[in-house]
Parts: sequence; C-alpha cells; structure tokens
Amino acid sequence: MAAKKDAGRRVIAENRKARYEFAIGETYEAGIVLTGTEVKSLRKGQANIAESYAAIEDGGVWLINANIPEYLSAGNFFQHEPRRKRRLLMHKKEIHKLWIASSRQGMTIVPLELYFNPRGLAKVRLAVAQGKKLHDKREDAAKRDWNREKARLLRDKG
Repeated sequence: MAAKKDAGRRVIAENRKARYEFAIGETYEAGIVLTGTEVKSLRKGQANIAESYAAIEDGGVWLINANIPEYLSAGNFFQHEPRRKRRLLMHKKEIHKLWIASSRQGMTIVPLELYFNPRGLAKVRLAVAQGKKLHDKREDAAKRDWNREKARLLRDKG
C-alpha cells in the first residue's frame, strides 16, 4: 500500500472507521517518537492505526496499539516491536486541554491519520471524540444518502 499525497502531506495511514464510530470534536497535531526501522517502514507506507487510541500517562500523551510492521530489510537485530507504545510530542498546554476533554464522561482521544508533513517529519492528527450510539450512525447514514440523492437530482435537472 503506497502512501498518498494530500496538500503537501504524505498520508501513511488513515483511521476511516473513527468518523463512523465517533463524533469528532477538536483536532490536534502531534509529533511521534520513532526508531530508525519504524521510520523506514512508514516511508514504505506500512502502518495501521484503525484499532489504536491515545492516552495520557505520566504527564505525556502516548499512542497505544498502533501497528507499524517490522522493516524486513534491516535484519533481526535492529527490529522494533510492531505494537509498542509510542510517545507523542505536544505542548504542555495542549496536553492539559486533551486531559480535561478526555476526562469528561464518554470522551476519548482517537488518532485520525498518520502522515509525513512537507518537511518530512512523522505526525499524527488526534481528535477528541465521543462514541456514537446506533441511532446516531443511522441518522448520519440517512443524511449522507439524502445529500447524495440531492446532488444527483441537481446534476440531472441542471
């Protein structure tokens, strides 16, 4: 899976399920601390953040359960653990805002995408989100279908 370019960013992994499962609130950008083989694996476009989440522990933000597979060309000695906790780099004020927002009932911190910015640094876009109920998901699907139908009607009628 090759990485796609988007407005000067090279998107590596996208959590498309997050927009379906959660009501997305405020978003943040964070740097990520990686080892050498993790960076090489990301440059190949290999990563999965679909099941991952972020947590605030020990005064910092951590990305948990993100899968960055091993870089096979490096051999066995220099490999990293694919699902290890990775520290996210943010300002203290942003961490404090995240902590306050996530401490509210039903709120969580979800990674939306993992990408390289134009300078070549790995970044993660995080969002404060609240889980959707089944009726919310149905409502969103109905709204999406109506917008699609409306666009068809406008296109056909001119």
